[in-house]
Amino acid sequence: MGIRRAPSPVKVLLDTHILLYWFGKDTRLSKRQTRTLQQAIPDNPLFIADITLWEIANLHSLNRISLHLPLRDWLEAATAQPLVQRIGLSPAVAATVAGLPSTFHRDPTDRIIVATAQVIGATLMTHDTRIIDADLVPILH
Repeated sequence: MGIRRAPSPVKVLLDTHILLYWFGKDTRLSKRQTRTLQQAIPDNPLFIADITLWEIANLHSLNRISLHLPLRDWLEAATAQPLVQRIGLSPAVAATVAGLPSTFHRDPTDRIIVATAQVIGATLMTHDTRIIDADLVPILH
């Protein structure tokens, strides 16, 4: 009988709305998403693209979202290590954005998030049907 190995942990990148739902204790998360978020540990953190922070700040400044803390405090708390690791806009991510199909919608934030997931080899946690339907990255929904 062979040796059984534990499955490799899956890298998970959170889409912007998922971070808002998670940190806001929103009930729109699926059971699978909630379970994955609860299983984050320092050796297998959740990943957030830095563009997500910009998008949340922008949504907040336009009064499209409200937060339970001042903006900077919310952003810092929502991305606190060791359970969350931020991913910057690297040359590899920028080049990958440029290589995404022209049929994929033009929202620059979503394009950067999808490219980030591709570059780091992550599963993207999202409810965004445009991203899901594009089938460019593994999805956890």
